[in-house]
Amino acid sequence: MNTGTSIPIKRYSRRPFPDYRFVPGRGPHPTRDPQGHSYNAPEEKLDRFEPADWFQCECYLFGIDLFNHGYWWEAHEALETVWIAAGRNSRTGLFIQGLIQIAVAHLKNHQDFTGVAQRMARAGLEKMAPVKGVFLGIDTGKFRKDVRDWMNGRRTTPVLIELRFDGR
Repeated sequence: MNTGTSIPIKRYSRRPFPDYRFVPGRGPHPTRDPQGHSYNAPEEKLDRFEPADWFQCECYLFGIDLFNHGYWWEAHEALETVWIAAGRNSRTGLFIQGLIQIAVAHLKNHQDFTGVAQRMARAGLEKMAPVKGVFLGIDTGKFRKDVRDWMNGRRTTPVLIELRFDGR
């Protein structure tokens, strides 16, 4: 994905990326189409997700990698697994749901559905609002600013999530 920068995007997981980035209407559906990159793949499940152990959760780290490399549909799927394990209505669950909504916002923006993208980004930011400081490795203030800048056209490249392992 061309993010407008020549700096390589850091990887946090070791999982290989899917064969293609799914964009609705532009390729086979990953799980429903026999040509899909995840067709018949077993659904990943986590027993639980503890915020203090985020840096050891391969599914979470892979979701961040997918987000950062423009696999927004796939990031949504990976992070949804974490969201469920965290407890959908828990503080952590709502924060992760916000990340999912911002991934969807990027996908909708890529599809030129600007209004939907704006609404999804705002909804994601609202879900994340109660969390301050570094949470799940994310500098929440910087991330929210980057999303607002992207939403308001002050940033033309997709938002990236930089994880901080020192702020556990």
